[in-house]
Amino acid sequence: MSSHKPASDRITVPKFVAMKRDGKKISMLTAYDHTMAQLLDEAGVDSILVGDSLSMVVQGHDTTLPVTLDEMIYHAKMVARAVHRALVIVDLPFPSFHLGVYSAIESAGRILKETGAQAVKLEGGVEQAEVIAGLVSAGIPVMAHVGLRPQLVMQMGGYKVQRDEEQLLADALAAQNAGAFGMVLECVPRSAAAKISAELTIPTIGIGAGAGCDGQVLVVNDMLGLTGGYVPKFVKAYADLRGQITTAARQYCEEVRGGAFPADEHSFK
Repeated sequence: MSSHKPASDRITVPKFVAMKRDGKKISMLTAYDHTMAQLLDEAGVDSILVGDSLSMVVQGHDTTLPVTLDEMIYHAKMVARAVHRALVIVDLPFPSFHLGVYSAIESAGRILKETGAQAVKLEGGVEQAEVIAGLVSAGIPVMAHVGLRPQLVMQMGGYKVQRDEEQLLADALAAQNAGAFGMVLECVPRSAAAKISAELTIPTIGIGAGAGCDGQVLVVNDMLGLTGGYVPKFVKAYADLRGQITTAARQYCEEVRGGAFPADEHSFK
């Protein structure tokens, strides 16, 4: 018998969906490695997203476009290995789900088979409804992503708030009707996000979309105060780990150079 039998408190896709019905707000954070995923899972986060934001956060690119499917799988393996409670969702990177339904199934199937994650996320609404339906028909749980879509940043002309309420609602309903179990609403006016959340039966997870969503997600590096330079308006930093790490590293360098480290207690006799 497998030693990886899910714990009774493991959040599954049906449990995730039921949280909206039960009026429970959903917490989600990104993670890209084993240590961070383990810490977030132990802290009680409901869902961990292995986001294609790793292209920017981990790899140092300017957009999410360069990250590959193989790289997403590599990082998702680390995360899934660490998690015992949270629902693990993995982004389908550009352009894996723009190449047709069968290509999307092949890519998403690799993610589930090779990583141990439970679901995938893809950007899109109306124009991706057929792909969402195809994935769901293949037994692959799908979270949609409506509003600002970082993979379309070139087409959208930058990272801008999306204000077309009619289109936002159409995208959200199309994704839900195609079988998505939830969706991220990114950079949407809070009034529009609240209306969409009330209209849908599936959970909405906001990022820059106000408190009317059914849950919230942040990039973990932003939440922990690790990000340098520009930080989006919707981010709240709950720590200043960038400052703490810099201070600790500086002290280490000074002690090594001054001969204070290693001391006797750090050495073998």
